[in-house]
Amino acid sequence: MSEQPIPLFHSTSRPGFSPEVSEHPDCMEARKLVHEVQVSFADDDRTVETLEGVVHAKPGDAILTGIGGEQWRVSRRHFPDKYRPVAPTEHGETGAYVSLPNRVLALRMNSAFEVQLADGVSRLRGEAGDWLVDYGDGSLGIVAADVFSTTYEIIG
Repeated sequence: MSEQPIPLFHSTSRPGFSPEVSEHPDCMEARKLVHEVQVSFADDDRTVETLEGVVHAKPGDAILTGIGGEQWRVSRRHFPDKYRPVAPTEHGETGAYVSLPNRVLALRMNSAFEVQLADGVSRLRGEAGDWLVDYGDGSLGIVAADVFSTTYEIIG
């Protein structure tokens, strides 16, 4: 008996939701809850250890630390659409930011899966029960089940 290959989902960098997620019968709409996070910005090429794998960051990319200490990267291009600074922090400075209540599509996965990020290098791995999240901007992500329940709300 051979093992089933692990499904691999690809970020496209193209605006809009992925048909892989949006057309799935179990797809749900969700909204990011407003939470304060700590943000720093990469000065040079570096890697970020996330819960789901190593992600490559380029200069100017945001490195975020969530309420549970988890870290992740948001590209410089997408960051202004997802987060706002909390005074006295100015946009682009290290400090406190709040997440915006953006709509996403989410799919709770029943088995292990992987996501290839748009940089073509970074690959994340999710486990059964984790969420495949489509941000609608050509990027996909994996959110652990316990993190998803505290940072998103299902809206449809």
